[in-house]
Amino acid sequence: MSRAMSDIGPATTAPDSDFIGGEGRALAEAIFTRARELSPDAEGVTRPAWSPVESLVLDYLDEVARAQGLVTWRDAGASLIMARPGDSAADTRCGLIGSHVDSVPQGGNYDGLAGVVTAMLALIAMEREGVDTAFPVRVIALRGEESACFGLPYMGSKALFGLLDEKALDARDNRDGRILRDAMAACGVDMERVAAGEPLIAADQLAFFLELHIEQGPLLIDRNWPIAAVTGIRGNIRHRNVRCIGEAGHSGAVPRYLRKDAVVATADLLMRLDEHWQTIQLHGGDLVMTTGVLHTNAANDAMTRIPAETSFSFEARSQQATTLRAIEALVHSECEIVARERGVRFVFDEPVHTSEAFLDKDVLAALLAACEAQELPAETVPSGAGHDAAVFSQAGVPSGMLFVRNQNGSHNPHEAMEIDDMLCGARVFKRAAEALARG
Repeated sequence: MSRAMSDIGPATTAPDSDFIGGEGRALAEAIFTRARELSPDAEGVTRPAWSPVESLVLDYLDEVARAQGLVTWRDAGASLIMARPGDSAADTRCGLIGSHVDSVPQGGNYDGLAGVVTAMLALIAMEREGVDTAFPVRVIALRGEESACFGLPYMGSKALFGLLDEKALDARDNRDGRILRDAMAACGVDMERVAAGEPLIAADQLAFFLELHIEQGPLLIDRNWPIAAVTGIRGNIRHRNVRCIGEAGHSGAVPRYLRKDAVVATADLLMRLDEHWQTIQLHGGDLVMTTGVLHTNAANDAMTRIPAETSFSFEARSQQATTLRAIEALVHSECEIVARERGVRFVFDEPVHTSEAFLDKDVLAALLAACEAQELPAETVPSGAGHDAAVFSQAGVPSGMLFVRNQNGSHNPHEAMEIDDMLCGARVFKRAAEALARG
């Protein structure tokens, strides 16, 4: 979208006070420091979805919000809601700004949390300036966005819209065996409604949803943009556990043509899929694929033993539904070929599908207009990673996203967002939310 296409100008308010750049900066730094202290690990931070650590961080954010003059409550999905004084009717039509609080194991401190802190600064600044809106703007600090524990993404936002089925609720944490429905109940979620597939909030009650997130790739760093608006979010297909089953044997006694080596077969499969990936990209297709987990059987693997089994994950992402369907079919067809040629068999778990999302053009226009008002580049990028904004968008809520520049990627302890860049995002959030909440 070009700048000329933006027909929603910045909100008509007094110039930004110095709260965001002054007291707001100090507040943000204090929040990040304390959140890190509350969720330590050997490296980085660990805030597992639906865990006591996630709850501790939410409780701390609750205290900070109330100390800054906001009112707070927990919704039926156990997310933290922050609002301006006088805004206490939970079922009132409103706009939401925020992100998630949980992290991957030994992750960075900014993934998710930066979006919550940005939203808090924007709302506090709106209250300090006495900004009038046609309907309330609220902050939401969501739970359970990361799939690292239960193998399912966006659990908190999906629960809000009645999208967690029985199979999802029976998922187990791969680290400690917790069952998702029990973990959610322990955090205060209304599980009777969730299990019934009942939405915890009506989509038409939400005028818009804005989410800021650190960029999880290198584009903004490469182009020297502090922030950029997001146009759309890739869908994905995920297999948490695929097994390749071969036959064990002595490493010195079985010739190549008689081997049924699960490791070699798995490697063959992945290289075949990599060639398909390259071909799809050469023809203009949008695709990324990852096998982030690959193991032999630790109970019996050995240097001198031909491996009889591997287990691995598989994930593909694309903004094109046809590409996702094609790669899913290719995975199975290549497995059949490898199985026949190498004497193995592949056993798949049930796939988890997430549809692609295209973000709202009017919300995007508001974000770009706010960037221009702040004399920032009004640029757009797609999102390769999934986000809660996709769930809100697919539920029919007009949604938008900002990325903030971040070195070293995400899902690792070396995230390196600059506070100044995040403060740019807070100013843009504030202006865009005001514009969108004019009625």
